[in-house]
Amino acid sequence: MLDPSIRVQVLDSITDIPAEQWDRLAGPEAPPFVRHAWLTAMEESGSAQRDTGWAPHHLTLWREDTLVAASPAYCKYHSMGEYIYDFAWAQAAARMGLEYYPKLVIGAPLSPATAPRFLVAPGENVREARHALMEAAIESAREEGCSSIHVIYPTQEEADFLEESGMARRMTLQFHWKNPGYSSYEDYLARFNSKRRNQLRRERGAAETQGITLRTVAGAELGPEHARRAHGFYAATCERYAWGQVQLTPDFFARIFRTMPEAMQMVEAVRGKRVIAGAFNVVTPQRLYGRYWGCFEEHPFLHFNVCLYHSVDECIRAGRKVFEPGAGGEHKVSRGFEPTPVHSTHLIFDANLNRAIRDFLRREREHLAPAVEEAERLAGLKPWPLTG
Repeated sequence: MLDPSIRVQVLDSITDIPAEQWDRLAGPEAPPFVRHAWLTAMEESGSAQRDTGWAPHHLTLWREDTLVAASPAYCKYHSMGEYIYDFAWAQAAARMGLEYYPKLVIGAPLSPATAPRFLVAPGENVREARHALMEAAIESAREEGCSSIHVIYPTQEEADFLEESGMARRMTLQFHWKNPGYSSYEDYLARFNSKRRNQLRRERGAAETQGITLRTVAGAELGPEHARRAHGFYAATCERYAWGQVQLTPDFFARIFRTMPEAMQMVEAVRGKRVIAGAFNVVTPQRLYGRYWGCFEEHPFLHFNVCLYHSVDECIRAGRKVFEPGAGGEHKVSRGFEPTPVHSTHLIFDANLNRAIRDFLRREREHLAPAVEEAERLAGLKPWPLTG
């Protein structure tokens, strides 16, 4: 039972919550995507607002003026930028004569990375706080006319809790590079057979023969020109593909480079005196998150060098344990990125649609284990540490 001294409040801007209180809940080890500065940049830059389909709808619990628990949440009017791919569910709803949008999404905009979704202050009853936040989500979602609630990329422990509470659970795959204790890039290559090692060396060596130099710009080195460049590469990639949609504004990049420089990184490919390609990454001491990349010139293996090989080498040098290059990308498997389950949970208010989606998720999950086995087979990584 919720402490009667605690009040529930749903807020339509992250700036209505003091940054120090929000970040105290998130804790010093939280991924940057749930920090106050990141969410502020999303909203204040115009990247995540009602007119872009992301209406802030943050769930908070207060004891007097002290924030004791919170969830970042948004009323969504489309499914872009979530990377959970429920477009077919929206189509099924339409065939049933139902409005799928708006829906309530608990998670961070445009950030397909696992991170805590229920931020609870130290000393508080975590289970009670989570129940209270979900009750607030259900009540406010119904008031807003939402069809459903979706918790995207929660931690596994949170997903277990939500499934036990009655939400439908979805597991999908990303491909993460994991560092079991490499001391050099050659250690990483040694886990492949000779044919694959030669392939990776040839691909990485292509940059030198093309006259391309790779460099990392990070922290205090980052300036406004890097923010402009990051948005330019991001927009160029979005505009190149039919599925692409530019959702982040230039001001978003300017804000996070200014307010969170310690967590920002740009990998740049330089040819002559010109930066021809780049990748925008987010970092912590233990993890690197690949976010967006783009190029202004096409060269063989440029994408692999900018987005994968250079950062793998730097993760080994820095002792980072995991490199998450983002959603999708089965091509990563043959380059040593391992299949890793990620989670989402779903509460559909319409009984018929709920039944259909749960049946779909059951069948989808039956195919997950074989998919993981096939990906591991294609990766062909030798067990570490190597023996013999």
